[in-house]
Amino acid sequence: MDSITCLPKGFSYSGLHCGIKKSGALDLALIMANEPCTAVGMYTQNLVRAASIDWNRTITPCDSFKAVVVNSGNANACTGAQGVADNSEMARLTAAVCSVRARPRIQPQQIAVLSTGVIGQLMPMDKVRSGIRAAHAVLGASSQHFASAANAILTTDRGPKTAYRRIETGQGTRTIVAMAKGAGMIGPNMATMLGVIMSDFPMSVEAADQAIRTAVGLSFNRISVEGHTSTSDAVLLLCPRCESGLEIDVSTLGLIQENLNSLCIELAKRIPTDGEGASHLIHITVTGTATAADADRIARCIALSNLVKTAISGADPNWGRIVSAAGYAGVSFSVDQTDLRINGHVVFLQGQPAPFDPTTVSKSIRNTPQTEIELSVGRGPGQIDHWTSDLTADYVKLNAEYTT
Repeated sequence: MDSITCLPKGFSYSGLHCGIKKSGALDLALIMANEPCTAVGMYTQNLVRAASIDWNRTITPCDSFKAVVVNSGNANACTGAQGVADNSEMARLTAAVCSVRARPRIQPQQIAVLSTGVIGQLMPMDKVRSGIRAAHAVLGASSQHFASAANAILTTDRGPKTAYRRIETGQGTRTIVAMAKGAGMIGPNMATMLGVIMSDFPMSVEAADQAIRTAVGLSFNRISVEGHTSTSDAVLLLCPRCESGLEIDVSTLGLIQENLNSLCIELAKRIPTDGEGASHLIHITVTGTATAADADRIARCIALSNLVKTAISGADPNWGRIVSAAGYAGVSFSVDQTDLRINGHVVFLQGQPAPFDPTTVSKSIRNTPQTEIELSVGRGPGQIDHWTSDLTADYVKLNAEYTT
């Protein structure tokens, strides 16, 4: 279990088993802000989406947020009017239990809902109702409370994904902490991943919205496992409201953004590292394109090629699969100006095979958990990083038997 000892002030956490998962694993989390706070989010781009996504889009961004309730094991997607009603009830009940000592009373529109798990099954609302009440009763601000919440949001993950940053600013020491989940059904534009980021650095809605968009663009939107965009993914950023008239200097905002970016990249990389059945994290760097968007298109084609992914799984330096994947990305580049390195070994140079020892390169892939693919296609300013996983027989087995 990850150990997070530095937590931002102003938040409480809980996680427990309410009965959604037959395994008995934790399956319901509650995160509550002590005071109304700023909340912004980014959500799946899939047209087929969970009821929670539409709900969250209507309530964020806002500066009166109070809590997020998360269930794992059931996506509450493709469940029609009943799913929408169940999602609304989760928000209503969470608002009600959180209002016990609150004045004025908390409204459902101050509550976000996140649901992840199997698609097309109705929520077991009797279990969820009792779970929300129980989760509120055991809220706390300790590292163990945070760890319980981080574990309760997981599905096929091999373990929790958490990270934090401590930052010295002109306004004092600030903390950013985050929990995330995701291991399969992962594609660029975020997919089957959840992330909740909490900070005690005050930001306006506008500043927080820009900050999360920048960080997600550099991290969670640059990962993939098999390219399947999910129904349920979301990333929330919660922080204190910026007091009226409070001036925050540009350099401090830049420092916060830098740390938020690095925190999100750290967590994003851990998702394909934990990809279902994965044995390698693959880091793809594409440079030399006319624009960053062009580099992104090439990197995604390489990342989503099953031939590339299986080659890395088998420690096969089959560079032709990588170069050819770049060639069908729909981006114009000169093959004669194209170079490729695998784990630092030049295998393709200026459009021609380069002399290399296949055994040495194969060993470098087999003996290291991260494979570096560096592709240069010219001298343009465009460049991008993308992280994906390899494809193993274990992935096929796990996903073939996911619901049975």
